[in-house]
Amino acid sequence: MPPTSTVSTPLEPPRPRRRDRPLRRLQVVWIALTLAALALFAADLQVSAPSPGAVLKALALGFARPDFLALENLGQAMLLTLTVAFGGVAIGAAAGFAMALAWNWRAVRVLSLCLRSVHELIWALFIITVTGPVAIAAVMALALSYSGIFAKVFGEILDEADPAPRDALPGRGLTLSGLIYAKLVPSLPAFWSYFCYRIECGIRSSAVLGFVGLPTLGFELDTLFKQGRYDGAAAVLLLTYALIISQSLWLRRRLVPLYVLGALAYLAALSPGQVSGFGLWQLLAVDMVPAPLRGADLTAAGTWGAFGDWLWRLVSQQVLPGAWATVLVSYLAFVLCGIVALVAFPLIVTALAGRIGAGLGHVALVIMRSTPEYMLVFVGVQVLGPSMLPAVLALGLHNGAIIAHLVGRQAEGMVPTLRPDRPGGAGLYAYELVPRVSSGLIAYLFYRGEIILRESMILGILGIATLGFYVDSAIATLRFDRAALLVVAMILLTALADWASRALRRRLKVGAVSTRPFC
Repeated sequence: MPPTSTVSTPLEPPRPRRRDRPLRRLQVVWIALTLAALALFAADLQVSAPSPGAVLKALALGFARPDFLALENLGQAMLLTLTVAFGGVAIGAAAGFAMALAWNWRAVRVLSLCLRSVHELIWALFIITVTGPVAIAAVMALALSYSGIFAKVFGEILDEADPAPRDALPGRGLTLSGLIYAKLVPSLPAFWSYFCYRIECGIRSSAVLGFVGLPTLGFELDTLFKQGRYDGAAAVLLLTYALIISQSLWLRRRLVPLYVLGALAYLAALSPGQVSGFGLWQLLAVDMVPAPLRGADLTAAGTWGAFGDWLWRLVSQQVLPGAWATVLVSYLAFVLCGIVALVAFPLIVTALAGRIGAGLGHVALVIMRSTPEYMLVFVGVQVLGPSMLPAVLALGLHNGAIIAHLVGRQAEGMVPTLRPDRPGGAGLYAYELVPRVSSGLIAYLFYRGEIILRESMILGILGIATLGFYVDSAIATLRFDRAALLVVAMILLTALADWASRALRRRLKVGAVSTRPFC
């Protein structure tokens, strides 16, 4: 009988079961739904409009008989909307590209965070006080916000570039020529794709900037609604839909450089407004200084005591209530967005909805994702009143439609690769597609979460008591010191949400979203 071996083999760590990760994700889903149910009790979701049915009926009649002749400045408004979009996005992309080259510097990342955390509408409110309601103010507001977004995306594209060309360089050093050929040149297609995608976003943002008095399509819509001319307002909304939905016909990539050059040339011919160095200095060095410190003796203890009282009143009466309302709106919209995406993506999968159903599903998702969130909330406030309800519904439906479109397109490509004996109908949806697209859906949801937070902040301009409500009120009463502190609160809240999102993605083993699906 051969002797038995006494050599011990090292114990291998147990492999995680395949269902461990889905269980963790399922637990997170249940926790998220439980928190959302609790948030419903804390949120102001009442219908406060005196007669929502009458407003809805008048709006429906306006859509049935849109009055395009009521738009006296239609051509000028559409031209300025496109000019602001192309000019603002181009300038923002150039500034963002410059920051992306130094993305490893902490100061650049902090600057990018500050720029992208403040919505272009908030930037516009500040800039208008110096320039007046002119087109250049809209371009500057769009460029400031988008430069931070471009810096982050371009910087991440460079970081994720294939290291093989860099490693092939002599001595593996990254000189200027090495940076150009090893990182920049391979990344140019991704840069260009994301730039073209941002042009589409810029057109929607440009239209919305009219709600703060700038001469784009949003200004016409706001004016007609305030006048009760719903047929004219319906005409503006239909033209906005036509402009955004028809982008695939006229927004050809080879024509984008010509559009950008034309926009910059047209902007150069426009009046820059009443811009003065003194006005800018007055805003930054005087008006934004906290009132107790303005012209006071900084060495006196009483000065800092007064400043502490001023700060505490502002934080307790505006910052904390505004931040809480922003979190409530954002979180409820975030959960609704995930539900809408999960329910709506089968609408464009031919194996589930059929060829005709998938076509109708595409039309429905295009309408929902093409309408700017701010315009949806604006219409919702007219119908339901200034509560959190129209904000949650608009943000959830709009962003959910975007994710449903992306996930549905991914699922459509998966169907031919599934096994021949796959189930059909509900079984195909629940057991084959949902488990396969869940990782991408969660990644897209986290990506849109930061956008939902930014949009929730500025919806206060429409009367919803988020942080934007207090910023708008402070600027309207020329209390720029309060507005500046509230903007700092916006930046800190965005940074906190970004940190929480990254931490949760790591726990769930969900990667970052590639920019390519958005292009």
